[in-house]
Amino acid sequence: MGVTSFDGLRIGMAGRGAGRGVVGWMLASSLSLVGATGCGVQDLPAEEQDAALSTQEQALHEDNGLSLNGLSLNGLSLNGLSLNGLSLNGLSTTDFSTWFNGNPASNDQLMRYMVRCAVPATETRSFTNPLTGALYTWQGGLGLAPSWSGGAPATLAEQQIISACLGAHANNYGLHISISVLGRDSNGVNIPYTSDELASFPKKESCFFGNVFTNEGLFAGNDRNALAADESTSRPCGLKGFGALANAECTQVKRIGQCENYCTLDANGTSYTQCTFNGVQYKPLTTRLRAEDVHHCGDGVCQTGEKCGWGVTADSCLLDCGTCLL
Repeated sequence: MGVTSFDGLRIGMAGRGAGRGVVGWMLASSLSLVGATGCGVQDLPAEEQDAALSTQEQALHEDNGLSLNGLSLNGLSLNGLSLNGLSLNGLSTTDFSTWFNGNPASNDQLMRYMVRCAVPATETRSFTNPLTGALYTWQGGLGLAPSWSGGAPATLAEQQIISACLGAHANNYGLHISISVLGRDSNGVNIPYTSDELASFPKKESCFFGNVFTNEGLFAGNDRNALAADESTSRPCGLKGFGALANAECTQVKRIGQCENYCTLDANGTSYTQCTFNGVQYKPLTTRLRAEDVHHCGDGVCQTGEKCGWGVTADSCLLDCGTCLL
């Protein structure tokens, strides 16, 4: 599952708020690799169940909430972070400190997501700001970039998968929406999932890919038809909307149309294994939504993503949001 948070970055990490019992059923959904559903908690020794549960709590159903407003990684790929990886050496360099202090609040949030995406759930990464003495500690989650996490320079595959992870968890509305993130890590190992997870997140959403380390950008495609006229979501970087909502408030992500036109679906039909755009091949991540997170004009609630007006479409929804008159 994807990574999401700061405060909302992880399923068990931030906004999930799921109890141990809920995480238990989540665990079953994270143990099945490559679509196999026969492997469940009962097949594992107790200690392995606990380890898997810990991973599941931090990586299963993630809450997106990363704001890409003003996101700039310029220089990040040139400083100690990429040269020395997500290690003490990498985070203690002058270059990293200079970059971080350019906007401590925003970069603290960004680092939370990057560490959750890249580093295993059993590990943390810390940074003491030499200017303020403040200690920042970021919890690992998905472990998508093992080499970079271990202190080596980020490989191209790691740059791409971390970029995809950031894109998948972006939400410029600042909301934390539970999502399912599917795909493979930088070494081609499947992110665990099960049929329970797919059933809990039945709505296909998007594919995300790109490379923010090299300033190639972030890209997203629809893993389903575009939203209908009366539909909307609170994830402006996810599905492409209708009408006035067609250009959602997520300008940092370039829309590419349908994922199937650029990406290769895995044998199980659950996620994309690679996407090619502008002649470059990328490692993507694929997202899914809960049914309740695809909103409909007329359901009686004015959700983020809908607008007031006189019509019955998401961008002019009288029934839910009223008129635009003061």
